[in-house]
Amino acid sequence: MRIEYWLLLSAYPIGMAILFFIPKNKIRLAVVAFLFTQLITFLLGLVVVELGLLQYPVRFFASINRASFTYEYFFLPVICALFNARYPSNRSTLIQCGYYIGYTSILTISEILFEKYTDLIKYINWEWYITWVTVCLTFYLTRILSLWFFSKGKVL
Repeated sequence: MRIEYWLLLSAYPIGMAILFFIPKNKIRLAVVAFLFTQLITFLLGLVVVELGLLQYPVRFFASINRASFTYEYFFLPVICALFNARYPSNRSTLIQCGYYIGYTSILTISEILFEKYTDLIKYINWEWYITWVTVCLTFYLTRILSLWFFSKGKVL
């Protein structure tokens, strides 16, 4: 089996282990963030692939979907769920911005390494900074939608 398939398979136990870092009192928030992230990545992921900006040469469900099921429908939503559950809302704006920058940068660096050394992703008309911006916007939009969902009628 190719190394790419091992990497794809390893994302599932790693993602499941990450879920144990979500505090029990934030599970509902994490589930909502997970589902909102799936919605966002479903729409944007398919558009990006269909426009020929990215390609996923090695992926699960290749005959059904040209996007990366593992990343866009599982791993990124799990990370976003953790992001929202652990978000430092009572801290300074600088800490909150650093939180966005840290999560987004780690995911972007990982993608750059996967693009360079594996066949999991190939940039066609895409650059790393586009990934950084889109992941950061996904985190931000998911955060806003999750807060709205639990706002009890208050306008943000």
